[in-house]
Amino acid sequence: MSENQTPQENTAVENTSDIFEQRVNKVNELRANGIDPFGHRFDNVQKIAAVRANFVPPPPEAAENHEGETVRLAGRLMAKRLMGKSIFADLKDSSGKIQLYVGKNSIGEDKFAFFKKLDIGDIVGVDGVLFVTRMGELTVKVKEVTLLSKSLRPLPEKFHGLTDIEQRYRQRYLDLITNDESKTILLKRMLIIREIRRFMESRDFLEVETPMLHPIPGGASANPFVTFYEALNRKMYMRIAPELHLKRLLVGGFERVFELNRNFRNEGVDRKHSPEFTMMEVYQAYGSCETMMELIESLIKTVAEKVNGSLVIDYGNGKVIDLGKPWRKVTYHDLVREKGGADWFDVTPEERLKRAKALGLDVNEKMPDFEVTNEVYEKLVENTLIQPTFVMRIPAVLLPLAKACPDNPDLVDVFELEINGQEVAPAYTELNDPILQRRRFMEQFERERQEGDKLSEKVDEDFLTALEYGMPPAGGMGIGIDRLVMLLTGAEAIRDVILFPHLRTKN
Repeated sequence: MSENQTPQENTAVENTSDIFEQRVNKVNELRANGIDPFGHRFDNVQKIAAVRANFVPPPPEAAENHEGETVRLAGRLMAKRLMGKSIFADLKDSSGKIQLYVGKNSIGEDKFAFFKKLDIGDIVGVDGVLFVTRMGELTVKVKEVTLLSKSLRPLPEKFHGLTDIEQRYRQRYLDLITNDESKTILLKRMLIIREIRRFMESRDFLEVETPMLHPIPGGASANPFVTFYEALNRKMYMRIAPELHLKRLLVGGFERVFELNRNFRNEGVDRKHSPEFTMMEVYQAYGSCETMMELIESLIKTVAEKVNGSLVIDYGNGKVIDLGKPWRKVTYHDLVREKGGADWFDVTPEERLKRAKALGLDVNEKMPDFEVTNEVYEKLVENTLIQPTFVMRIPAVLLPLAKACPDNPDLVDVFELEINGQEVAPAYTELNDPILQRRRFMEQFERERQEGDKLSEKVDEDFLTALEYGMPPAGGMGIGIDRLVMLLTGAEAIRDVILFPHLRTKN
């Protein structure tokens, strides 16, 4: 009988609680026989992928009786097929999967009976020799088997897996065991982050660490998580951005710095947003918005080549993003005019509000005029920017930490990099004028106070003091790592690229 034929196993669906009880009984039976069901170390284990890569096939005329090198593997049993006096099984480790062959005549009756009682999901170590079956499949003829960890709960059914999407996120460990696509995406995330660090170090940037607990929320406009510091007897905030601390380092003489770590914003959860997310912020003394533009384009292209081997990202649904083509540069005002009308910025605020409502936007008379315009950009423009696009010259009122454009103080010298309909990286020519920075902070504070923001400490006086000592002109940038991973892996939602995403409490 071929190893690929239907196995002689009971395929009846059993109650999960019954399976759990049966497996607990097996644990007790193993212990009674002097076998530890949760074994100890198993040294000198080889990776399955390496074993496959290094295997040298025998000549065809000798293939059937040829036994190759001795191997020592460990992993999880993912399938088991009983065929009389033989058992075929699939063993999976972090690098791949390989077939096992356990024959009663070759391993002995006691070891065969022991292997027969193992369950899918058990973690085992095996010693054996490689051979190729008549079906041409590389297989390990098992000589010894060691139980390393007994699985008490059954894995999700092979062909349907975790059909509940939310369960995939709640029980990510099961998703990783049974869903190779999820595992590939999350492994690629780790490779992307590694290549980002290598790129930044090649550009002489220093990786630094700054506080995640802040006495004053700053560096962005967002609702923070609030906590209490018992030792200091005061309220603290989980950071919404590391910007103000990194700029202090520019003042202190660190001329090229970056931080790759978590930010926290107590706001909504959707396909593109998570309350806890990974950002990289970069600051380069004597640079500008233009400096950051070259940096981010080079970084993304380099990482895409290293991780994907291509600058073309094909999502398989007709959408193709080509990072190799020239990246578009366009002003914020021009994009708004495309949706709101060529004369959008020439008409009255009342007319803009009327048009925005006609466009189906959720705006009202209480909103400041700049917010009405920004609704046009965020709701009607941003999701249409699929190919890499630098959106430039944005209203100063939206970005209080950026330097004004030399020819128009109402605009700031910034870009927002949009790819696949979402912002990947905003960057500024940083504001280093402490007098103007104070004025911008106070204007922002007053606006937010009038809008009902009850946070009492909004102006970071120590940061302003640092600026007063002198901060060199600089370019700065924030990169949404989760969104960059989504871009490079083709993941549909931010939860797909986070190992343990936040979810609502299950009732």
